[in-house]
Amino acid sequence: MEHPRFTSYISQYNPEKKGFGFYLLGSLIIILFSFFGQIPMFFFLPEQLPATENQMDLFAHLDSNLTLFLLLFPSLVAFFGFLFVINKMHQQSLVAVSTARAQIDTQRILFGFLFWGLVSILVFGFDLFLSPEDYVWNFKPLPFLLMFVIACCFIPFQSALEEWIFRGYLMQGFAGLTKSRFLSLALTSIIFGSLHAFNPEVEKLGYGLMAYYIGTGFFFGIMSLMDDGIELAIGFHVANNLVTAILVTADWTAFQTESLYKDISTPVLEQELILFLLLIYPLTLFYLGRKYQWNDWRNKLTGPLHGKATDL
Repeated sequence: MEHPRFTSYISQYNPEKKGFGFYLLGSLIIILFSFFGQIPMFFFLPEQLPATENQMDLFAHLDSNLTLFLLLFPSLVAFFGFLFVINKMHQQSLVAVSTARAQIDTQRILFGFLFWGLVSILVFGFDLFLSPEDYVWNFKPLPFLLMFVIACCFIPFQSALEEWIFRGYLMQGFAGLTKSRFLSLALTSIIFGSLHAFNPEVEKLGYGLMAYYIGTGFFFGIMSLMDDGIELAIGFHVANNLVTAILVTADWTAFQTESLYKDISTPVLEQELILFLLLIYPLTLFYLGRKYQWNDWRNKLTGPLHGKATDL
């Protein structure tokens, strides 16, 4: 049975600049911009580096808000590298990498942010209600205010950039290479999850946590393919990182912030995997599908992209 033909935002790559080698080169350029953004870190490294595998120990002597700024600043620099790549190398607009709509739908971004922000608050509040002994009140007015400003200024760039790179740029690159929606979804989700392997959370909880990161990549990718744009995923991703940074921190997280609460519990991996991967993510996709009237799930997620595959 032949699959129906329909366009998708992931097929909006520039036909003159669609070879996958361009996407590898573009990814390298974005990484180089990120390295440039890390230069300020070198001015704050201790004279004698600690013998540890946890990269966060390199900044243990610094104020947490300064550390947060140093960790997030490279994303802002990398964002300009990303714009350079899509505009100059691929001759594409940001809209073409983001959505099949005529312009980026800011209402979808806002809805995704508010919806997932509310879900994050409810999940945290429920856990706080059930296990208050796992948390301590961590609010300090001036440090919190400074953290709030830094987080609101930089986390949207950091989170949105990840979506533009993985669910936008690379999804289109793999679409041109494989002519397969599912392979584009799977490859970007696996790469997205794998890049979190060096997070402090993985050291604490073990490599089973990679299932959560890869599953989250699939969650954002399915959302983007079904909605034919990454606006919802951007809103969800920004809310996830920003609300978490504001609400709660722990000694073993990637972002150790001056948040409202500090988690002092011993985390349980299985609980997180079951709650999000098997319950919250599927229910959220079901709700979004009803709200935005998504249909033809099978073909939009697994159907081929018609046309000749690109060369490497």
